[in-house]
Amino acid sequence: MAYLPQNVVLNELRHEAFEACTPSGPAESGIVSKWRPKDRMKTGCVALVLCLNISVDPPDVIKISPCARMECWIDPFSMAPQKALETIGKTLSFQYERWQPKAKYKIQLDPTVEEVKKLCTTCRKYAKSERVLFHYNGHGVPKPTANGEIWFFNRSYTQYIPLSISELDSWLKTPSIYVFDCSAAGMIVNSFIELQDCTPSSSSSGTSSPRDCILLAACEAHETLPQSREFPADVFTSCLTTPIKIALRWFCTRSLLHESLDDSLIDRIPGRQTDRKTLLGELNWIFTAVTDTIAWNVLPHELFQRLFRQDLLVASLFRNFLLAERIMRSANCSPVSYPMLPPTHQHHMWDAWDMAAEICLSQLPTLLEDPNAEFQPSPFFTEQLTAFEVWLDHGSEFKKPPEQLPIVLQVLLSQCHRFRALVLLGRFLDMGPWAVDLALSVGIFPYVLKLLQTTTPELRQILVFIWTKILALDKSCQVDLVKDGGHTYFIRFLDSVEAYPEQRAMAAFVLTVIVDGHRKGQEACMEANLIHVCLKHLQGGSAPNDTQTEPLFLQWLCLCLGKLWEDFPEAQIIGLQEKAPIIFSLLLSEPQPEVRASAVFALGTLLNVGFDSSRDVGDDEYDDDEKVGAEISIVKSLLNVVSDGSPLVRAELAVALARFAFGHNRHLKAIAAAYWKPQSNSVLSSLPSFSVRTSVSGYTTPTQYSQIGPLSRVGGDSHSASRDVRVSSSSPLATSGIMHGSPLSDDSSQHSDPGLLNDCITNGAVNHTKPRQLDNALYSQCVSAMCTLAKDPSPRIAGLGRRVLSIIGIEQVVTKSVKPAAASVRPGESSTTASSLAGLARSSSWFDMNGGHGPMNTFRTPPVSPPRPSYLNGLGGMRRVCSLEFRPNLMESGLADPLLSSPGVSGASERLAFPQSTIYNWSCSHFSKPLLTGTDDADEVTAKNSERDKVALQNITKCQHSSGSNLHNPIARWDTKFETGAKTALLQPSSPIVVAADEGECIRIWNYEEATLLNSFNNHEYPDKGISKLCLVNELDDSLLLVASSDGNVRIWKDYTLRGKQKLVTAFSSIHGHRPGVRSVSAVVDWQQTSGYMV
Repeated sequence: MAYLPQNVVLNELRHEAFEACTPSGPAESGIVSKWRPKDRMKTGCVALVLCLNISVDPPDVIKISPCARMECWIDPFSMAPQKALETIGKTLSFQYERWQPKAKYKIQLDPTVEEVKKLCTTCRKYAKSERVLFHYNGHGVPKPTANGEIWFFNRSYTQYIPLSISELDSWLKTPSIYVFDCSAAGMIVNSFIELQDCTPSSSSSGTSSPRDCILLAACEAHETLPQSREFPADVFTSCLTTPIKIALRWFCTRSLLHESLDDSLIDRIPGRQTDRKTLLGELNWIFTAVTDTIAWNVLPHELFQRLFRQDLLVASLFRNFLLAERIMRSANCSPVSYPMLPPTHQHHMWDAWDMAAEICLSQLPTLLEDPNAEFQPSPFFTEQLTAFEVWLDHGSEFKKPPEQLPIVLQVLLSQCHRFRALVLLGRFLDMGPWAVDLALSVGIFPYVLKLLQTTTPELRQILVFIWTKILALDKSCQVDLVKDGGHTYFIRFLDSVEAYPEQRAMAAFVLTVIVDGHRKGQEACMEANLIHVCLKHLQGGSAPNDTQTEPLFLQWLCLCLGKLWEDFPEAQIIGLQEKAPIIFSLLLSEPQPEVRASAVFALGTLLNVGFDSSRDVGDDEYDDDEKVGAEISIVKSLLNVVSDGSPLVRAELAVALARFAFGHNRHLKAIAAAYWKPQSNSVLSSLPSFSVRTSVSGYTTPTQYSQIGPLSRVGGDSHSASRDVRVSSSSPLATSGIMHGSPLSDDSSQHSDPGLLNDCITNGAVNHTKPRQLDNALYSQCVSAMCTLAKDPSPRIAGLGRRVLSIIGIEQVVTKSVKPAAASVRPGESSTTASSLAGLARSSSWFDMNGGHGPMNTFRTPPVSPPRPSYLNGLGGMRRVCSLEFRPNLMESGLADPLLSSPGVSGASERLAFPQSTIYNWSCSHFSKPLLTGTDDADEVTAKNSERDKVALQNITKCQHSSGSNLHNPIARWDTKFETGAKTALLQPSSPIVVAADEGECIRIWNYEEATLLNSFNNHEYPDKGISKLCLVNELDDSLLLVASSDGNVRIWKDYTLRGKQKLVTAFSSIHGHRPGVRSVSAVVDWQQTSGYMV
């Protein structure tokens, strides 16, 4: 089957929907969730209130014997009551400091209501807007009342004094968190909920809102705290403040280790909780991972963010609260929280904790006996990473998310597991933007940000990959990277010769996002010498791994530099001093359109059009003559790609010429005014800039520029911008028109898009340093190139070209082509003149003024001058002007023309209708797609090719066995219903489909077996001489329809058989240099699938 063509063309990203939509860049795709907490908070003050009244039992509690007695792991009866009370208070403060050492701690022991009030007001005054924690131990007072009142003492300790939760809440205010360790604590929670329901959250009385207040209670409203000696009396507090100790004690009584371990050994576990290489540190690390994982998999993500990622102390307390639920439920006691959590005490991750605890504790006797014995870490994290890897092999976006994701986050803290965890994390992020969003939601960002401070060589590649995936989703991370100096990490990687070009392209992408619209990022990267590094590698100086042959690397180096010096004069000057225009001009001949388009983008952003004048640089640092020389070099390079075959490149050229038009607006308007003065029945062939010649720049101006078409010049010369009366004069030119396309069709609707106005606004005044005039021939070539773009076969580029022309005061006049009757043509007029399609109008003033000075009275589109009946009568008077909409609040008063105004105009008015580049956003989408699934894709392509070959062989066999007599018999008959008849037709080789077109370039697709019309559409809006050729591209796959017009324009369509869903893949002009007005010229093309060439 080697004779079957295997190559498939026009299936790259740029061919998907170039005309249909503009892709959004990072952080604009709509999938970014609220992973970044809006209001990060910390607990600034902790109030510890203990109502123990040691040696006096409350009247409503009947204690068993023996009963639980330990408070903060201290027996209150082992010392004097007052000393015991003070010791317990200090110990509780110490236990809380383990979780929040920087908070202010205040203790009240057996207080009165007045002392509690003073404590609350003092804590709120100290904490200000930070959270206050109120811990209440009510083991020595009665249970809370049904109204939610808690008890305190009078000064002589002869009475219990109640305090309502509403009063307490009014003293403590918000934000706050309450811990109630007493029997029937659920009463307090119920009363608080009722209080919140009755009190509006927007109340001005200072009452807390449910969002800002958190409650943790030891048990339900009808429950009593456990009294068994198995537990301490403050088991709830112990779970919240000393989770590892109570968890191991509780576990040992229920495991096989209870015979070999006792409580005294557990109290002697070696190590520190903050040292993960020790036994105690390992257990604390595993406990954190387990509780985080349970919360992540059980709680709604918004609640998880609020409770486990907003406040470090709150997160610790809620992790430990999950343990309290597990332990206390074994004693028939159910802790309560507000907001309420779903049950977690039977989650299967607790089994993993039990196994890890048993493995670690089994080493405890040996470690205590032999101080030199080495601790063997638990296999917990290795096993969890393996489980995550299994999910990666079989999971997807549509399956349950991997529950091990929080564990992967914890594993990043350990050097021994870090590399494997990063590789698996990279695989997960590669599954799509949803995976990146999920990882950011679980809290991965600060960990990978901190890892940029490491110098471990083996982590560099995977870290660059991970950051590529993160920034492809969320651009806002650029601020954090610059703040932490992370940009230097990627610059070093970009400059390293060991990495492969594909990996360095990712580093260039990260740096591009860092500098994209972020001035601090631009300044930081410029100071880190990024411009020199990029230009060095663009030149390919002594770089291994065939750097110059990797188009992705070249593409992102260009984009990185373009974004770095975009609207940043200091960086532009450095780029000019480093001879950047010469380097980029060599890239304009690269075979990959993405590289060429990126090079055009970088050259265009080197043209400083003065939108940001926050700094006045350049006069002393860079000589004016050198500036002019560099600008000429840039423009000459740009003009060489005006006939590039890729719409991606031509679109960037239009944007670059728009920047040039803003910077040299007066000179370009003067050229346009001089060339489009009224002429008397003659073409403009006498103008040297529009004739076929080679200018000093070496750029050959095609002869099509010599036919400008029907033009009207409105408003006199360039100095009459403030005149109210607009005078119109037109000359009948024997051409078919300079424009092909309605100003209100295709992309021309962007002229009046209000969003465009906002997109183009920058802060600061416009720097109106008058540019030095360049050679008039160069200006002429630029205007000619703008005209060529304005009649581009691609509707999007034609729209961009019209917007560029509008910058220099040229407005499009479009008239529908109407076939005149013989009697309607006046004597002396040719039919060619009568059937003119379009023209240009040069406008000196786009809106009415009050005498050219004073405030503006009205804003509107320019009035349309009536067409002269001498040559437009046959068109039925159809004439429309494509212009801009102006917003009154965006314009300065007293300006006659925003492009011919004096210094002092706002940047907003100058950037109206400024075309925006799309190559950066198009390129970013590459990194949003999976990059590590090449094997699966290859298998899919192989299977598809096999199926294609099978179908093709079946059709070939069918043709070989067909009877020869069938060649003389008609297969089918049907009416194409073309008014003028079908001009050309094309049969598909393997399906009963025929494509037909008429002289008006209307294309219809038929199923000739069923005689049904599948689809009908116009090749373009303003056909000239019809279609000369129809071809199938990729005919054995999902075929594309190549439509070649007689004027040399080629358009290729996909999904052309689907009604109303056809899409333009690409469009270009195949012939340059012919005269459009000459009817005898007709382009003939053919397509060769095997070579991928069109001839």
